[in-house]
Amino acid sequence: MPSESLLPIGELARRTGVNPVTLRAWERRYGLLKPQRTAKGHRLYSIEQVERVEAILAWLQRGASVGQVRELLDKPTSSAPQSDWQARQAQLIEAIANLSQRALDQQLNQAMALYPAITLCEQLLLPLLDSLELRWRNYFNARLEQVFFQTWLRSKLGARVYHDNQLLQGPAVLLAEDSEEAFDPALWLCAWLLSSNGIPVEVLEQPVGGPQLQRAIAALQPRALLLHLGPRIDSKALQRLLQGIPGPKLLGGATLALHQAHLNALDLPELFLFDTPQSALRVLQGNGRRPVEMNAPCN
Repeated sequence: MPSESLLPIGELARRTGVNPVTLRAWERRYGLLKPQRTAKGHRLYSIEQVERVEAILAWLQRGASVGQVRELLDKPTSSAPQSDWQARQAQLIEAIANLSQRALDQQLNQAMALYPAITLCEQLLLPLLDSLELRWRNYFNARLEQVFFQTWLRSKLGARVYHDNQLLQGPAVLLAEDSEEAFDPALWLCAWLLSSNGIPVEVLEQPVGGPQLQRAIAALQPRALLLHLGPRIDSKALQRLLQGIPGPKLLGGATLALHQAHLNALDLPELFLFDTPQSALRVLQGNGRRPVEMNAPCN
């Protein structure tokens, strides 16, 4: 292949959404990639290697762990493999139960080095939040665990978002909260997923009134507004708030199913609905679908 057809690791990361740290880990620890090298030792990737990264991502989306992917690529099978996601989740819950910040850091840092952010959201972090919600309903130490975990998660994802933002340029997506919850982990998961995929973000993690939000938009000039909804909404107030806001407006979160009929009735341009951080990312990357599927323009 001509040298001009070879991609440096930064360009491969941009095309696939897999950061260079993860690409190097896939090569060194698992032998999944075999880049060529320049005279100075810089990695260069052929089109075949790009396709291999896409195949790896496809298996990860099906629930495979990174340790299983090499065999699956060499011996394709139509059935989804058994994975270690449940074991990883159990280890995180054990660390939370023990109030062990060090164990949480070690386990999540390891996972972040091996998997793209979107895979971690789908396979580990969102299922973990669901498991913790069930655990905390009747558990006598629920409040202590919840405060410990949320404090750690806010610090962890906030630091990642801050670091990503320092490397990104251009207008940010403004993420705002429309729920009275003291802390919503899904809002920060959404911020981290966007920033890790090259989209700068600004986060208002506490709800503010309509005039204050409009002032923030006037000052920040974001490329889009993402409004994370709680269990109750005032659709008329939302209509008034969003009417004068230019650009894409993403509304939703885990409670979207409760509000979808009201939101679909809003008469607003460039209005999109999302139910998960992944669907919000797809909208901002230009892959939104029809509104009935929760992530498309409502006009």
